[in-house]
Amino acid sequence: MTARKTSSKPAFPAPGTAVRGSSSGRPVMALLDLLGRRWSLRVLWELRDGPLVFRELQARCGVSPSVLNTRLAELREALLVEAGGEGYRLSALGLELQELFGPVNRWAESWGRARRLSS
Repeated sequence: MTARKTSSKPAFPAPGTAVRGSSSGRPVMALLDLLGRRWSLRVLWELRDGPLVFRELQARCGVSPSVLNTRLAELREALLVEAGGEGYRLSALGLELQELFGPVNRWAESWGRARRLSS
């Protein structure tokens, strides 16, 4: 019988570890890697107004069940999403992150207007 090799690397981009585009281990780089994964931001966006059961979240995102399961596992491990009796919801950290999207969204709107005006 052969011993199964286990990896010490987390399943999701974590602070203190090398991530795509950076070997520094800086938390901001890990966060950007996590949020840059397909469907991560969409899942967080859909949970902004409250809990959703898996099927509703899948329907709103338009993503396959396997990809959604993977993203939810990563977001749960990252402490941004949690599961409860009403389905999946943003954790306290997820809600805090959601609040930070407000200024980024306002900046993006301003950027979009500037781009349209310069065209």
